[in-house]
Amino acid sequence: MDLLPYEEYAQSLNRKRASAGVLFRDEQRRVLLVQTSYKVDWDIPGGAVEAGEAPWVTARREVREEIGIDRPLGQLLVIDHVPDDGLMPEGLAFVWDGGILTQSDRDLVVLTDPEILSLEFCAAPDVTARVKPRLARRLTAAVEAAEHGGQPALCDDGRRGVREARRSLPREYPAVLGRQRL
Repeated sequence: MDLLPYEEYAQSLNRKRASAGVLFRDEQRRVLLVQTSYKVDWDIPGGAVEAGEAPWVTARREVREEIGIDRPLGQLLVIDHVPDDGLMPEGLAFVWDGGILTQSDRDLVVLTDPEILSLEFCAAPDVTARVKPRLARRLTAAVEAAEHGGQPALCDDGRRGVREARRSLPREYPAVLGRQRL
């Protein structure tokens, strides 16, 4: 078997797209959704990770750009493997905890990004009706992770319960990253 030179091997590696979002809730535990100008389904604040940008940097940047809030992220709630759907290539989606937005926090929200038409806090049935099914599943996992703490939910197409992958996480992972504020 012939091996490729390292440079050719490195160039041949698969590239995955990545997205980073933030779960915000209000005092009633409703989820903040944003209505975008470029797609039918609603979303959470966040967006595509740019080349050379870390996902947690993307999450903070997108929140600042979309709704005018700039504060540290909470724990990482979800890592979701997103399969190719024919339109978008395979990727990874990350969701961080943005915490509870009180009324005084909500008073500071400013929609400065023309991509965002409106925002609304929604209860679970409304979330499911407004977002794509895979995002609804991912948000369910994110809310559970936020409420119960512990390790991030590892999902595949929004479906929680990738037990094999969870067992492979280093033992110290929750202590090192689970409580880290970015």
